[in-house]
Amino acid sequence: MPESRSVMDSAEGHFKKVLHNEANENASDNDSECSDNEKIAFIPTKEHKESDSDEEDETSDKAEAAVMQMLKEEEDREKEAEDPDYGNAYSVSTTEEVIQQASQTEGKDFKVFQHERESQSPEIRKPPEFLKKLRLHIWASLSRAQYVSLLKDFVESEFFVIDGDSLLLMFLDVETQYLNFFYQIECFLQDFTEKGAKYVIVFFKDAEQMYLPCPHFLFLRTALIEHLRHNTGTTVHTEFSHCLSSKWEIFLKNSYPYFIIISDIGLTSLQTDYLSILIAHSLSKKINVVLASGQEYDILRVYGYHVQSVYKHRLFFQKYEGDLRNACENLVKYKEPFMCLYEHLKLSLKRIQKEVCQTIRLLKQLWPEGSDIRRVVCVLACAVGLKIYSNTLENANTSVGAKTKRSARGRSKPLSPEEAADLCRMQCLTVAFLLHMPLSQRAQIRIMKSCWTKQVLPLIKMQQLCMHFALTQLSDTSDWKLDLTYLPDLNDDSLLINLAHYYEVEYIKGLELKKELGKEMENEYQCLWDTVTKLAAKYSFGDAFPIRKTSQLFLEQKQTFKDYEAEIPNIGLIPVKSGLVEDYAGDVLKDLPVLESNDPAVTSLIKYKEFDELCHWHSGRPLTEEYERIRCNADAKSKDPEERRQIQKLQTFRHFYGSTLEDSASKLIVHQEDVSRNTNAAVKKTQKKHKSKAERIAEENSRRLKAKEEKKEQEQWKALCVPTQKEIKANLTVGIDRLEKFLKTLKSKSVKFTVEMTGLSACLEAWKEHCREQGNKSKDLSKAVQVMRRIHILLEKYQDLLEKPHLQKLTRYLRLLGFENLACSLSGQTEESNDQSISNYTVEVGPARFQLQYMDYYLLREERNDPDPRVQHFIPDTWQRELLDAVDNNESAVIVAPTSSGKTYASYYCMEKVLKMSNDGVVVYVAPTKALVNQVVGTIYSRFTKKLPDGLVVCGVFTRDYRNDVMNSQILVTVPQCLEILMLSPRCQEWTKRIQYVIFDEVHCLGGEIGAEVWEHLLVTIRCPFLALSATVSNPEHLTEWLQSVKRYWQRAENRIERSSRNSGNNFTGKCKVKSKVQEQKKSYRVRLVLYEERYNDLEKYVCSLKDGDFIIEHCHPCAALTVNHIENYGIPSDLSLSPRESIQLYDTMVKVWQKWQRAQELDPEEFVSFKNKVVIKKADVRKYEQELKKELSRWIVLGQTQKVNELLEHLKPKPVDCSEQEKWKHFASFVDKLHEMDKLPAIFFIFNVNSVECAAKNVFFNLLKKQKSERDPNTERQKERLRDELRKVKKMLRKFNPQDTKKLSSSKMEDMVCLLTTKQQLEKRLKRLTAIPSVCTYADSKAVDEDTLWKIFHRLRFERRGYLQQMMALRGIGYHHGSMSAKARQVVEMLFRLGYIKVVTATSTLALGINMPCKSVVFAEDSVFLDALNYRQMSGRAGRRGQDMIGNVFFYDIPLPKVERLMKSNVPQLKGQFPLTVSLILRLMLLVAKADDKADARAKALSVLKHSLMSFRKERYAEILKIYFMFSLQFLIKEGYLDQEGNPMGFAGLVTHLYYYEPSNFVLVSFLVKGLFHKLCQPIKGSTVFSEDVLEKLVLILANLFGRKYLPACSMKYKRTFCQSKVFLEDLPQDFADAVNEYNTKVEENFAHFLLTTAKLADIEQEYRLPLSKTDFTSKNWHGSELASYLMDNTKSISAISPFACLSGVVDNDLFHGEIINKAVLRSLGINVTNCPLLYLTKYDNQGRRRPLNAYALDFYKHGSLIALTTDNWLNEGDAYDALKDFSLLIKSIGTSLSELCDDPNDNVLLAFQQVGKIYEEKLKRAT
Repeated sequence: MPESRSVMDSAEGHFKKVLHNEANENASDNDSECSDNEKIAFIPTKEHKESDSDEEDETSDKAEAAVMQMLKEEEDREKEAEDPDYGNAYSVSTTEEVIQQASQTEGKDFKVFQHERESQSPEIRKPPEFLKKLRLHIWASLSRAQYVSLLKDFVESEFFVIDGDSLLLMFLDVETQYLNFFYQIECFLQDFTEKGAKYVIVFFKDAEQMYLPCPHFLFLRTALIEHLRHNTGTTVHTEFSHCLSSKWEIFLKNSYPYFIIISDIGLTSLQTDYLSILIAHSLSKKINVVLASGQEYDILRVYGYHVQSVYKHRLFFQKYEGDLRNACENLVKYKEPFMCLYEHLKLSLKRIQKEVCQTIRLLKQLWPEGSDIRRVVCVLACAVGLKIYSNTLENANTSVGAKTKRSARGRSKPLSPEEAADLCRMQCLTVAFLLHMPLSQRAQIRIMKSCWTKQVLPLIKMQQLCMHFALTQLSDTSDWKLDLTYLPDLNDDSLLINLAHYYEVEYIKGLELKKELGKEMENEYQCLWDTVTKLAAKYSFGDAFPIRKTSQLFLEQKQTFKDYEAEIPNIGLIPVKSGLVEDYAGDVLKDLPVLESNDPAVTSLIKYKEFDELCHWHSGRPLTEEYERIRCNADAKSKDPEERRQIQKLQTFRHFYGSTLEDSASKLIVHQEDVSRNTNAAVKKTQKKHKSKAERIAEENSRRLKAKEEKKEQEQWKALCVPTQKEIKANLTVGIDRLEKFLKTLKSKSVKFTVEMTGLSACLEAWKEHCREQGNKSKDLSKAVQVMRRIHILLEKYQDLLEKPHLQKLTRYLRLLGFENLACSLSGQTEESNDQSISNYTVEVGPARFQLQYMDYYLLREERNDPDPRVQHFIPDTWQRELLDAVDNNESAVIVAPTSSGKTYASYYCMEKVLKMSNDGVVVYVAPTKALVNQVVGTIYSRFTKKLPDGLVVCGVFTRDYRNDVMNSQILVTVPQCLEILMLSPRCQEWTKRIQYVIFDEVHCLGGEIGAEVWEHLLVTIRCPFLALSATVSNPEHLTEWLQSVKRYWQRAENRIERSSRNSGNNFTGKCKVKSKVQEQKKSYRVRLVLYEERYNDLEKYVCSLKDGDFIIEHCHPCAALTVNHIENYGIPSDLSLSPRESIQLYDTMVKVWQKWQRAQELDPEEFVSFKNKVVIKKADVRKYEQELKKELSRWIVLGQTQKVNELLEHLKPKPVDCSEQEKWKHFASFVDKLHEMDKLPAIFFIFNVNSVECAAKNVFFNLLKKQKSERDPNTERQKERLRDELRKVKKMLRKFNPQDTKKLSSSKMEDMVCLLTTKQQLEKRLKRLTAIPSVCTYADSKAVDEDTLWKIFHRLRFERRGYLQQMMALRGIGYHHGSMSAKARQVVEMLFRLGYIKVVTATSTLALGINMPCKSVVFAEDSVFLDALNYRQMSGRAGRRGQDMIGNVFFYDIPLPKVERLMKSNVPQLKGQFPLTVSLILRLMLLVAKADDKADARAKALSVLKHSLMSFRKERYAEILKIYFMFSLQFLIKEGYLDQEGNPMGFAGLVTHLYYYEPSNFVLVSFLVKGLFHKLCQPIKGSTVFSEDVLEKLVLILANLFGRKYLPACSMKYKRTFCQSKVFLEDLPQDFADAVNEYNTKVEENFAHFLLTTAKLADIEQEYRLPLSKTDFTSKNWHGSELASYLMDNTKSISAISPFACLSGVVDNDLFHGEIINKAVLRSLGINVTNCPLLYLTKYDNQGRRRPLNAYALDFYKHGSLIALTTDNWLNEGDAYDALKDFSLLIKSIGTSLSELCDDPNDNVLLAFQQVGKIYEEKLKRAT
């Protein structure tokens, strides 16, 4: 129904206005001093720094005491920080004033409706003290919200909750028409749906009353609930009364959503408080919250403010639970409301509800066949409204008196019943239009600016209440056929106001303006009005015609029609004469308008000559690339000694670091010439039939050597045989370990066989002994497992050495174990056993079950026995050989194989091949992170050495902050962004032609959140073959097909280049010859897909919980994660694999659940076809059994046995116990101890919060210290003190002897000195023994690393901020690892963990991506939004070390069970393409093509990037959109003076492309420079070249506004908080700079609007007329036209590029020139939004119109230089703050370097200012870390 703007200002309008004012008023800071509490909390302790001064006895008790003291202080500080009562923690100005501001939204503007309680409950007006605390708690929590990708790598099984009222609040707006409101909500939901998200929407019952003062919103809410429920597949919950109800808590516990989307602000302060309670409750239940405001989206992702649930939220809820419940009850306490029309007509809402109910019964009799919801709601609202209104007027008139007449002077006169009937007739006519008029016609209706008079509004509000009640009651009607499809289109304000205007202004003017309705419309309208009069039969309201029977004015006589802005300028393209443009976009160019050469737009193009001449700059001078700004390390002779020493130290470290990654020694690579000579010799050898004498002698020598080795090994075994047998009998586990270690050292197969046979006999004896000891008691079958395991190994690996006596022995042993059928199978004959004693040693389990259930992970895998000459240290699997074949054939390959499966071996084989081929060929290894780069470099140093000519090295590195030997190495290890710089650099073409192979590690980053498009650019620009490795890609076939299409393009392009170079004569042949040395090999354009799904080790999962201080560790069967619904919809995930034991468990449970199961016998392990009578069951056989069981499980559902499947899954589910967060962390150290006892260490504990990572590690360390203290003998203390005193005296005496004068000493003094030295050594030894850490108080394995190596590693920590603490922890086998640590500190942990010294590491996800740190167990110790399907697989993949662990263990430590289940069953995400083009990228491509030496190669690369985006692969429409985007980007670049009309770069193109990563700030920076703003600002202090602090601060402010853009949530400005050191909210740009930004934005908006207007023709029009989620169609098929409808349309209105739904709210093409409206208005099927437009927002607002401030972290740090202040004041965690500052510092340095190259004058003020700021910033950052 329509609504007046004037009154709506009091509701929706006031909503935005108040919020906007509140945000601006609260932005200023209070000047008061910060409280003592803050000061204490913000100052770091420095005790740990003092400990560095200790020179001796670093493990002394004093040092440990200092560490303990420090830990205690840190814990106290953390407790203080976690204080949930924020009254002390923050200095907040005048809370009363803030609450008044929050309360302004309620009461005063809503005089239409009153609650009784509002006048009776003054406490609602003045909130209780608790609500102040709640608001502060919520503010403090929300201000820390992180802006992240919400869906992460979303999968089908994950789900979240959207609070329905928050969803409603996001889109409430005065301007938005009813149907457009639904369209916007559906767009929002569809954005989630099409990205694979699963969600439910929850509307709490009690929240409904909060809308009673706003009937329009109440009606919208009800309609939205019914629409979502009936017309979409969305699950809508309305059964929960409020957020503290027990039902809601049960729902949360059972479903455990990923997060809940909630608004932080309501329509009134009541609703805001209600939402605050919902937020507080959700966070207290470990459910994260995402703010409804500030969300943005692009093609692949949705971004928003995410609040992580932490311990303080649970603490707050526990502390104030009673207050929260009271507050909630007060907010939703129901008092019967009444309505007041015109201030004196009172009306009970119950009466309206009753009247609606009676009228529905009448309507069912009139329309028994049912009808469209639009007709039904219309007639009900009109009939009930008229009846009640007339009745109320009658009652009021009868009781009127003189007093009432007097008080009526100041109020509006009510409408008469006849006037009300006129309004209702127009409403019926509007609905008649809605029923027949297509949306395409309605979109053209003229835009009115009139609004309702105050007399009309009360009636409209009452009708809206009628509609609400009607919809509520109709939703329960099942006995009446209602068509609910068009619930989103129940009314149209714009159409109704148009009709009202027509009948009261135009219709009365004369006959020529009296338009026909049309027969169809007339009949529809007549029918509706007749029904209204029948339903309100008691009153007579007249006939349907004439529509207006009274002359009452319904509309305010203000400006009637909306003025359109200036006409849209002609879209004309400036002509571009470029071959690249013609090649790529020629087909779309012919359809685009081109400007004439004399057009003003062409003649007025920008030139930079004026600026250059004025300032002595050369804007067009080519800049050096990043890699050119450093010298190479290879030519060490030319460097000074210090530099050379640094290089040697670095190389030594890399060798050492690599040795912890690789067991094998470095391999010497032979030169190319030697290889070719050897291969020729090999060919000749194969051609010869007879061996030469020399060859025969060599063979004989080799045989003799082998015999000698074999004899030596036999003697070794002879010596060890008896002791090993004894050890096996004494302790089977220890004995077998020793046996297997010895077997690994042997080379001779015959000796190995002898050892295995002896081992088998010893194991059997141990089993017999055990059986005799146990007698009739139950036996430990693990001892029998070792017997069977040895039998398996002998039968599989030594088949050729087994003779009849051996086989007889094995047969006898099998009988002894009770496996008669296996014995018969092995011997080939049936013979009954006569030995009665055999029965004493049987395992009493069937052989197949025994092997599956008890041998489990010991079962052998299918492994090849034939060695591959290309591989020395192991026998590769078939899939690995396929990879090696691909490399040998120069083919590309996509490799998807589990973590630790050995897929990276092919990478190093590839490197070796290229190193052997020549000294010119290059291999590039692309790793996603710097940590991974360091790891690969270490491995290369460890694996390869090669003698190269001077100036060349084997390995180079190129990352953003470190680079060496980029252009002169044969193996370059880099990150994607840096390789892209090389690939798109015009001066790097010769180098790129030398590339033989590119290896992409972790290629799934192609679908990542940051930098994904760079991976895409690299994959399409490389001409050589590649290897793309990943463990987690769910659509590798699609990826391979795309890459194959790219390779086919390159095949065609290279053939074309070759032909053209042949045709161009001999000029090029010289160059070719040089190149041919590198590229002599045969080219291949094939892309292989190599898939391997089998993990080497099975992973077993465990759920851990805490009960009464003890740990319950339950095995979690993978099938327990499934649900019937999931199996039906998605099947059983392919990578949900079972261990053999889990397969048996599944079978047993199936038998138990369905006792009449027909296939029970067939699938019994003893009867299963792959197991029957099989002595050696292998993993492959078990996999068949597992697949059969899974198929059967799915078949049960098909057979309708869903109840049985539910029962089965319930049986398998673990039953964890909930524990508090406090308990969990309190017992964390005990949990680590428990794992130690269970022999499950080494383990990595994944925790997603940096502080928690460190705290958890310290907790474990602290626990070991306390344990040592409790077990310490008091006498030991005294003894240590005595020894220390003695040692001090001895040292003091030794100092008297001068070591240089020893020759001068007398013999007696010499004897004294020797004696003292001996005493010193003895004392040190004794002291060392006493101070040594007891083995029970450390997890470290001292045997893993010798002491020298250990201290060499610790030496790297000497200058680290917490180096001493880390060293102390490492000595006890504990470490932590996260992104905020320095590379050195991380490497220490990595090396010691790999070497087996450290056993416990707490880590963030930094260890997930490719870092080589395999372990026995992985523990997920904390839940997080970052713990998604992809991270889960990457992290859990670390468990199970190949060759060391038979199985990997994954523990979930207090992770909610629903989350565990979803992680286990979810699929990894599919790789999808990003929008691939940016204006900067297009400029870089144009620069490459224009400046390249080899034009053909450059053009081919540029075209490959433009044509082969993953997004447009097999999508023609997207390809065309990209071409048009390319053309309009070129227009912008030409108009701004970066390109000329031939497509050649000019002006500051070089500077812009250097800063491409910061678009659009790079363009804005140049505009500041060109306008002379920087020269105006950067004025040094008179008579010097130094700048004042004010100038430098202003410069940092400007750079922070451009390059340090981190937005805070709007609510962070809600309170005036005094921060300790930071200002937090970034100030606006100075006015002249802001004006320049606005000018830039205007140009960008104009260009983007022209792009949208041009691409509009590519939209899918059919799709545009359907609602996106419900697919409700608005293309009317039976419209016969209407003269009146045509009259109401405005054909001058331009809406060619606007969504027809947005047109209903008055949006026109002209609005596309304003960035903030684009997303609401753009044609949805184009897949384009405002993120593709390079705008730099000066101010950004959220959905509620509140400003989102920028975080001032970059400027604040410049002022105070404290990282800790950024974590406390600026709401950043330390790791993120450091990374952001480092990035900012590197950027300033980069800009300074670039400017110095463009400017001839070294004393230019701008140049000096940038260099000065860069230097200061870098120094401050060094000091801070």
